[in-house]
Amino acid sequence: QLQLVESGGGLVQPGGSLRLSCAASGFTLDYYAIAWFRQAPGKEREGVSCMSSSFGNTNYADSVKGRFTISRDNAKNTVYLQMDSLKPEDTAVYYCAARRSSSSYCNVSPGWYAVWGQGTQVTVSS
Repeated sequence: QLQLVESGGGLVQPGGSLRLSCAASGFTLDYYAIAWFRQAPGKEREGVSCMSSSFGNTNYADSVKGRFTISRDNAKNTVYLQMDSLKPEDTAVYYCAARRSSSSYCNVSPGWYAVWGQGTQVTVSS
């Protein structure tokens, strides 16, 4: 069974940092493109960042460029999202996702991904 489990969410003050983790089981992340999405109440799911399986090419939403960093540790079969300089508008449930792909390409369209985690809540508030 292919499974992704997120962790690391919580409450943080504006300007603070959090690192989200996404552990994969039942498959090896080496051959998968990975991504992070978020969904705030009453809003559509938004692509935050992705990384290709080949060459580790990355894409970021304009709203998080320069503040968020996606990474992967294939030895630990885990994906990370380092979030710095957090803003109240970053408040959302964050999801990781994966798609089997040998390409150097990735995108942040939710429909492109087949495996999803259950989400972790991030709240940015003073």
